[in-house]
Amino acid sequence: MGAISVNNLGKAYKQYPNRWSRLAEWLLPGNRPRHHLHWVLQNINFTVNPGESVGIVGINGAGKSTLLKLITGTIQPTSGTVAVQGRVSALLELGMGFHQDFTGKQNAVMAGQLLGLSLDEIADLMPQIEAFAEIGEYIDQPVRVYSSGMMVRLAFSVATAKRPDILIVDEALSVGDTFFQHKCMQRIRKFREKGTTLLFVSHSSDAIRMLCDRGIMLANGAIAKIGDAATVMDYYRASQVLRMESPAGPQPEVTEFDALLKTRDSKTVLANKTIGAITVDIQGGHNPIYSGDHVSIRITAGFQDIHRDPHIGFGIRNKMGILIYEANTYTLNRKLRAVSPGDKLSVTFHFPCLLAPGTYELTIGVADGGYDRGSFERALFFDQSFLLLEIAVGANAGWCGLCDLQPEITMD
Repeated sequence: MGAISVNNLGKAYKQYPNRWSRLAEWLLPGNRPRHHLHWVLQNINFTVNPGESVGIVGINGAGKSTLLKLITGTIQPTSGTVAVQGRVSALLELGMGFHQDFTGKQNAVMAGQLLGLSLDEIADLMPQIEAFAEIGEYIDQPVRVYSSGMMVRLAFSVATAKRPDILIVDEALSVGDTFFQHKCMQRIRKFREKGTTLLFVSHSSDAIRMLCDRGIMLANGAIAKIGDAATVMDYYRASQVLRMESPAGPQPEVTEFDALLKTRDSKTVLANKTIGAITVDIQGGHNPIYSGDHVSIRITAGFQDIHRDPHIGFGIRNKMGILIYEANTYTLNRKLRAVSPGDKLSVTFHFPCLLAPGTYELTIGVADGGYDRGSFERALFFDQSFLLLEIAVGANAGWCGLCDLQPEITMD
């Protein structure tokens, strides 16, 4: 079983004002330092227990990839320690460790040896590696002719050919096609069921909430939040809202994320919940909602500024954080009027509840300035778990799954 312990970990790089300062420091080692330290990570502390799955999130430059390189031993820490127990298999930067002039098969052999596999083991696993990668005759071609998708196919196939004690996956999987991503997620889930410890970096909220027990959010080279995966992803999404409101400025401080999240009430409420200027009514407070009912979600937003193109939307996630549905007035081609300070807008979404019985999270969002296929210039409000919806068994209980497709039956 694999385990990871990180204690007071830090990584800094020397920065020189010019190239002559670097030369002077080399030639005159006894003189004063000519550099200053730029800390990429500092005071990082956490433990990953055997069989646990931990997701790491943060904006680009937060230090996620550096942290993984420190854990795998690719780079050495400036301060602190990393203790790893068990065989580690890591998929970090795309094509990392592959030689461009060697064939895919030759690179697979070398990568397998770096993972601690013997030549006999690699030979036995090679048919499985080729079958999973599905790159055909390219396995015997130089890696320099590979596309990015082919590169990640081969890299993941080699890294997971034999179940490791610890699997570390960076964002490289995002370049693969959808079918291959599903294959990778399926293999990762099987490894988890068999006890593999997982360290997973992704910007996908759904992937982390589905695969991970806990989450770690990095910001400004430090741990901004650590806890259960759902809470950390809510925290991360809140930070993204603040960044959208001031995209040109530095990343907001952690205390600002706290202030944004303090507006939330953790108590389960089924209707008439108000957060600031946002009010949501679920079909007049009907409790519970039965599968098959017709549902109306009325969202009322109050505005304190002028907004020329406001939009309101909602989403529904299951208890694993998987997005079931999400849309807004912009994506549904409904234009709302411009608003001034003190104005309110109310939008009601009507739909049949075809969800399976269970508990769901209702997401609420308000934004301004829609463009492209569903992007916005400014996020005004976002809450990933605004309230909980309880769906009970309806009159038509003869189905199972996530939602009722209401199929029609014909017989010949």
